[in-house]
Amino acid sequence: MLSENEVRELESLAKENRRNIVKMVHNAKSGHIGGALSSADLLTVLYHKCINVPSTWSESKDFENRDRFVLSKGHASALLYSVLAQKGFIKKEDLMTFRKFGSKLQGHPSPVCRGVEVATGSLGQGLSIGCGMAIGLRLDNNPAKVFVLLGDGEMQEGSVWEALMQAPHRKLNNLIAIIDRNRLQIDGCTENVKSLDPLDEKLKAFNWNVIEIDGHNIQQIYSALEEAKKSDKPTAILANTIKGKGVSFMENNAGWHGKAPNDEEFERAMEELA
Repeated sequence: MLSENEVRELESLAKENRRNIVKMVHNAKSGHIGGALSSADLLTVLYHKCINVPSTWSESKDFENRDRFVLSKGHASALLYSVLAQKGFIKKEDLMTFRKFGSKLQGHPSPVCRGVEVATGSLGQGLSIGCGMAIGLRLDNNPAKVFVLLGDGEMQEGSVWEALMQAPHRKLNNLIAIIDRNRLQIDGCTENVKSLDPLDEKLKAFNWNVIEIDGHNIQQIYSALEEAKKSDKPTAILANTIKGKGVSFMENNAGWHGKAPNDEEFERAMEELA
């Protein structure tokens, strides 16, 4: 369990990440804001409390034994860059180069950016990549874990379900999938586009360990991640979230999937995130 002080600190870091996301997308005049905001608490807790990554991104024994993270929903890159800046892998002042020509902080993450393991963006590929990483670590007798953050909209891709079959078949208990279940995608509600429910039962039927949580509750996120690391099965953390979380006029609004705020909207958002 986290202490009250630890929870407050993580909440503050998550709010900083949300502010950075809004600033970056506004400054670039493009980007995906809704799904980055919904995942902010998840990635904040993961990187500050639960993932084993070295203090410097360089070749060493510690580096080889690091946990791996794959942002399958690569369009939420603004969030990942903000977290990497908090961890010191990239400079905070570089965040404002997001989606600029020549920047290493492109709209979808690439390993040219320190702290990024793999290029992602074509939805549905991240969990398969994670399976491959987990198998490789197993073959090397490496105790590291692989964490994959997926959007629920991308779970309509067939390649995701192939990976969902593969992981239990290969007994990949070193693989943890975190599903951002905000129930919205670019075309609207996931259940109207292509229904996923009952998602928890489907995952259990594929022989995954399933933990369902409030994806904005810091304590629940931490407990789920720590429990997942001890499982003898691959684990799916089904995190119920709110798209656009933290900015009232963006919350539960599919229109904010991939739109930048104008100057007035930016000011309103920053006031709410102060």
